[in-house]
Amino acid sequence: MSPRDVRFGELVERYDLFLFDAYGVLVHGTGIMPEAPAALDHLERKGRPYYVVTNDASKLPESAAQRYARLGLRLDPARILTSGALLTDHFATNGLTGRRCAVLGPPDGVRYVELAGGEVVPAREPFDVLVICDESGFDFVPTADAALTSIIRSIDAGRSVQLVLPNPDLLYPDGLDAFGFAAGSVALMFEAALARRYPHRADLRFTPLGKPEPGLYLRAMDLANQRNAVMIGDQLETDIAGALRAGIDAALLTTGVSLGDLAGADPAHRPTWRIASLAP
Repeated sequence: MSPRDVRFGELVERYDLFLFDAYGVLVHGTGIMPEAPAALDHLERKGRPYYVVTNDASKLPESAAQRYARLGLRLDPARILTSGALLTDHFATNGLTGRRCAVLGPPDGVRYVELAGGEVVPAREPFDVLVICDESGFDFVPTADAALTSIIRSIDAGRSVQLVLPNPDLLYPDGLDAFGFAAGSVALMFEAALARRYPHRADLRFTPLGKPEPGLYLRAMDLANQRNAVMIGDQLETDIAGALRAGIDAALLTTGVSLGDLAGADPAHRPTWRIASLAP
């Protein structure tokens, strides 16, 4: 079934809770997306709660809110739910608290791991967990090489290493018509290298935490105590697929990563709605 084209204002009349992706929906690499402030103002006037559910694990909510404000979009940090915050539950559930962790990402990404109870160590040292929070904020090639070497040395010595990926995004909008590689692409690089060395080790894969996993959506619904929710995102494989997995409707904003033409799209990634902008 093809999604119906609607205006954002029509969705406001249908749903009680609104979830937004950040990059490609509200902001991009260098500014804010058109109509984003007006859309949030419209929700405020209508009394509709909303949250930003983002795969960005490079910024704490306070840091993200400060950056958005510099771009011209004011958001309460309490409305920003990040994939980095999911590390705490993941570490507790999987016995990773207190384990030695190498982190690829900026200081806020490192802080997420510390808050989850991990002991952060340099990538060149032996570690139990590799967490990829971002593709930037560190000296990429030397650090990635050191992390790969440490993983291979551990595996060859018979030790296990857990691979954790808060942000599964492969790319992100770096402007209205520019794109960049995201943390998920870095994880694919590690997986390809490990598969080359250990072709029979299917377990050497990253555990994704953010979208399309349902955790961020479920947390937002619990906070708002609402289930009549809609997710507005720009990526079929993460924003849209994750919403459907969480049991809520999804609207594809066609000005971001995924194009509006859904011919041949995986049914598991097919949005309920399609919108061309956030104009009410």
